[in-house]
Amino acid sequence: RASSSSSLQCSRVASLCVLLLRPDLAPALASGSAAGTPRLRLCNAGQEECRPAVVTGAPDVRVLLDPLRWSEFFFSVAAEFGCCSGYVSSFHCGGGNCFLILDMRGSGVHRLFVGVSRCPPLNCLLLCFICVIALIAVISSPAPSTLSSITAPMPDIYRNYRKLREQAASDLLVIRSLSLGITQLRELDFCGKERENYVPCYNVSANILAGLHDGNEYDRHCEVEKDALRCLVRPPKDYKIPLRWPAGRDVIWNGNVKITKDQFFSSGSMTKRLMLLEENQIAFHSEDGLNFDSVKDYSRQISEMVGLGSDSDFRQAGVRTVLDIGCGFGSFGAHLFSVNLMTVCIAAYEVVGSQVQLALERGLPAIIGSFISRQLPYPSLAFDMVHCAQCGIAWDRKDGAFLIEADRLLKPGGYFVLTSPMSKFQGGSASARNRIMFTAIEEFAQKICWTLLGQQDETFIWQKTPDTGCYSSRKQDSVPLCEDEHDLGSFYKPLLSCISGTTSKLWTPIHNVSHWPVDSQMSLDELAVHGKCLSLNWIYFMSVHPDDFYEDSHAWQTSVKNYWSLLTPLIFSDHPKRPGEEDPLPPFNMVRNIMDMNAHYGGFNAAFLEERKSVWVMNVVPTTTENTLPLVLRRGFAGVYHNWCEPFPTYPRTYDMLHASGLLSHLTVLKCDIAELFLEMDRILRPEGWVILHDKVQIIERARTLATQVHWDARVIELHNDNNQRLLVCQKPFLKK
Repeated sequence: RASSSSSLQCSRVASLCVLLLRPDLAPALASGSAAGTPRLRLCNAGQEECRPAVVTGAPDVRVLLDPLRWSEFFFSVAAEFGCCSGYVSSFHCGGGNCFLILDMRGSGVHRLFVGVSRCPPLNCLLLCFICVIALIAVISSPAPSTLSSITAPMPDIYRNYRKLREQAASDLLVIRSLSLGITQLRELDFCGKERENYVPCYNVSANILAGLHDGNEYDRHCEVEKDALRCLVRPPKDYKIPLRWPAGRDVIWNGNVKITKDQFFSSGSMTKRLMLLEENQIAFHSEDGLNFDSVKDYSRQISEMVGLGSDSDFRQAGVRTVLDIGCGFGSFGAHLFSVNLMTVCIAAYEVVGSQVQLALERGLPAIIGSFISRQLPYPSLAFDMVHCAQCGIAWDRKDGAFLIEADRLLKPGGYFVLTSPMSKFQGGSASARNRIMFTAIEEFAQKICWTLLGQQDETFIWQKTPDTGCYSSRKQDSVPLCEDEHDLGSFYKPLLSCISGTTSKLWTPIHNVSHWPVDSQMSLDELAVHGKCLSLNWIYFMSVHPDDFYEDSHAWQTSVKNYWSLLTPLIFSDHPKRPGEEDPLPPFNMVRNIMDMNAHYGGFNAAFLEERKSVWVMNVVPTTTENTLPLVLRRGFAGVYHNWCEPFPTYPRTYDMLHASGLLSHLTVLKCDIAELFLEMDRILRPEGWVILHDKVQIIERARTLATQVHWDARVIELHNDNNQRLLVCQKPFLKK
């Protein structure tokens, strides 16, 4: 049958099997088969169905499989013969069957052909009886399991079986990896304790040795780190799974973040005073701190200064997205979430007491970033409000370059809110320095067409002009306007010395936006304005076709419903479902921090909102794909540019779920190291967090191999509507070493 079949390279790598056969047993097995007594049998993973294997002489050892019915196989040989693995020569499919070719070279050893065939009923009954006896013996084995259970503790019967199945899966991994050309197969080791809070590209010591200074040593420099260790960042000794939202917003485990009691009590900034340290927890109390009665009063004060009745009216005034620079630990952003404002915290890298790490631990959007010398990874005209409360930035330095960057990020008519004590809680010299800074800011604000709306206590609010005509009526010494090319996407480019965005199609005053399109129902005019650019340099502009946009939204609504049904620990359970039991539904708040690594239009984010899930999504638009981030931000979502050939600017263990559709194929074309990407994904994923990858079959099979290397539990899911695509659903176990 094998010789008469037309062969082709097999794409169903999931049909690979492990053949346990010792070469010196070939004669005995062959003679046994010739006598009509099969000595080799083929079973599925659960031993629910077995087939006898007829052993005959042939140049190679070949195994005949049914690729439509079998996904994982192992061969068992009678106990008196023992077993060992053969060497894979090739793997082919043809005529509806797959053949695994093993090289059995060795002195005095015959090569065999193993063909699967139907056995006589009596032999089948005898074989099934032997399988049952063997299975009972395995189950009763007292050997303990070393694997972590994903769900509630399972009985020993399942633990012992799982241990054996994992060993078979390990052998299966070797064969699959060899067929895919992957050389490094062993599971990766854990990094040392010193890397528990490791953030790549922010090596301050290396930056100083490289000659960086004046604050640049704290900035992002991936080019300095050339030889990164290939190891897994482990959690701290006292790490605990974060509390579910919304409880996790107000209480976190202090062992999950790098901050000491001495550092906490020595901190004097107003947002850090919103914390109370209680034994092994940090509790956040929004009714304390700041220079006012509460965060709620502070937010209401800002709304009144811009002419609103309360902070619940921000959306009616066009304020939907806020960039909180130097956010402390996110209490202001946490409050704005309660009035449906998307607030993203951005702060510089900190070795200890990180604002970004604390905010993400609370389930609030945050990212590492500073504009000491380079722009933030956002497009022009991205936010409705930029907020700075004692954020530590000297706004009057560098000839106003920091204010120009804030202006670039603000939409027309947007607000710049600065809270900086002028007299209270400051010494004489500090107070005088603040007054000098305010005077310089006010003078520079006029040069970039900002209007001071008012001052109350220590808070100042400026509004960016909604009218481009203001720039033509300024004085001659004002800041010049940029050329058109400066309006393109920004990814860590040098700070500008000119005003950008004035010629952009996206120049729309925030008060002219009539609704917040979180329901994905953007108008045709909005889709025509928010285009995508089709080159690596984002030069060519075209509008988004409505059919493409709405089809994408509908597809993600269906996909997210399916994803949510998969997010139950039982998907990785290898034991049969007990009679009368139903798979439990995952809790609605089982995840909070989600990252879409290839966001496109943000349809994945919109679908979660449609399902009313209590999540937020960091929509990452790769710098090597279509520039759709302006559209994503327009929809009121959190988003950022990033190059996935480099590490992501966040702390370890900060996301509950990572999702990527088509990203691995794209990075493979770019020749990025996918293995390094999996290391990075493991670093930023929380223990017991989830990974969902959607891609081509070959890519998913390679990804499954890499998932095993980083100790993830993984399952490939077939899609009913597409035979060329697969889902890889993974969960990161809570491992300590």
